Amino acid sequence: MLDFDALNYPYASRRNVVYAKRGMVATSQPQAAQAGLQVLQSGGNAIDAAIATAAALTVVEPTANGIGGDSFALVWHGGKLHGLNASGPAPGGMTIEKVKALGHAEMPKYGPLPVNVPGAPAAWAALSERFGRLPLTSAMAGAIALAEEGFPVSPSVAFAWQQAFAVFQQQLKEAHFKPWFDTFAPQRAPRPGELWRSGAHAQTLQSIAETRAHSFYGGALAERICQFVQSAGGYLAQSDLAGYRVEWCNPISVNYRGYDVWEIPPNGHGLVALMALNMLKGFDFTDRDTVLTHHRQIEAIKLAFADGFAHIAEPAHMRVTVADLLSESYAMERRALIGNRATLPLPGEPARGGTVYLSAADAEGNMVSLIQSNYMGFGSGLVVPGTGIALHNRGNNFNLNPDHPNCLAPGKRPYHTIIPGFLTRDGQAIGPFGVMGGFMQPQGHVQMVMNTVDFGLNPQASLDAPRWEWETGNQVNIERAMPEHLYHGLARLGHQVAWSNNRLAFGRGQIIWRNDEGVLCGGTEPRTDGSVAAW
Repeated sequence: MLDFDALNYPYASRRNVVYAKRGMVATSQPQAAQAGLQVLQSGGNAIDAAIATAAALTVVEPTANGIGGDSFALVWHGGKLHGLNASGPAPGGMTIEKVKALGHAEMPKYGPLPVNVPGAPAAWAALSERFGRLPLTSAMAGAIALAEEGFPVSPSVAFAWQQAFAVFQQQLKEAHFKPWFDTFAPQRAPRPGELWRSGAHAQTLQSIAETRAHSFYGGALAERICQFVQSAGGYLAQSDLAGYRVEWCNPISVNYRGYDVWEIPPNGHGLVALMALNMLKGFDFTDRDTVLTHHRQIEAIKLAFADGFAHIAEPAHMRVTVADLLSESYAMERRALIGNRATLPLPGEPARGGTVYLSAADAEGNMVSLIQSNYMGFGSGLVVPGTGIALHNRGNNFNLNPDHPNCLAPGKRPYHTIIPGFLTRDGQAIGPFGVMGGFMQPQGHVQMVMNTVDFGLNPQASLDAPRWEWETGNQVNIERAMPEHLYHGLARLGHQVAWSNNRLAFGRGQIIWRNDEGVLCGGTEPRTDGSVAAW
């Protein structure tokens, strides 16, 4: 047997964009992309393919998403863009007072308290019912087979799995975390190329498919989920699951140099990307690899996040509107704060008026931008015994200050980091794009849009290009592939710049563009196990 390291790549490599006419699926896992392509080739449309890929990703990339996570989607269908918000609210019996009474000054990362209602299964059912062509059982068959028969773990997933195992071994000692170890790492995390299977995961997916997710929200699965969370000290109740409904919403956008950039409205933070682009369109950019280009991008993101952290919440609780934050006058006001030095911006007051991503497209013109996540890798660390359901920890994003718009409240959705993106021009679809990775996502969206629109890069080159990530204050991480003059130049402007070798920290993106002839052109993420499946 050959002996090699699946995580060692000593030489720079390059992949070309992928072209196709009849259909395309781009995501972070080859087997998930193939599951989507097989559905297309079996008579399904792009929506069916997206469901197939999303369900398969819960199997082949459990390090970033799962059955117990949330989902958002932008769907181009019938010449119109539709938004789906399938994020879940806090349990009805959970309050700030109860959390603080347990000794918490802020929402914990792990355990039962950050577990909100999961939205992903409801998203699959809702997408299938409204836009799908195939039965949900057909769309999810590939994912069920992967879980039942097993699959060889890919290199980046194995790396993330090993990291999670090390953290969980050290931090998760209570008995209610034992099912995670029983399910995902009975002795250790799997290595690259090792087979991993989960019959319980397959059975849960089968039940969701056969009942169109009703069993998850009102049947035996719902009962098991709630009993387990409550036994661990959480508040999730069967009434919370039974009352859950996805939200079909109107996407929001800004026009950036003739292209409309679309995001899901709050409680998601796609608004941060749009605010940053609204500021940046007031500058002229001709060269990507200049200090001034990167400085202005970083400063715009910092200003946008300052507003996002202060204002984004469940829409009914926001004190300013999306229109306020995206107004041209407010963009001009915030743009004026971008000077020649790194700053520590404060939120403004406008005039009032760990995740997986996939893109899918078909020959009929349907296109899907879908993202789903457990948050922080495996999520809360809770796995419902015998089901394969890893529960997310999105409640961690709630604020425990009762005066903050994003404060915890019963039945309220938190500030949410997962955001699908979409690009149109003159009312016609260009295509879906996204960059997964927590608070990197709006930053990745800005960089992808500018790579495309300002610098003329193809989808693969847009994703290949070295990235920066603002963390906090003036701290900025940049990839080792970034030209050295940018490192020193940004430092001279007051940015606290650090090289980073963590490939997963800079997000993992996918892009599919459609040209005027209907030809699809796709790129996939080189920092992970990305794949474009084309037909």
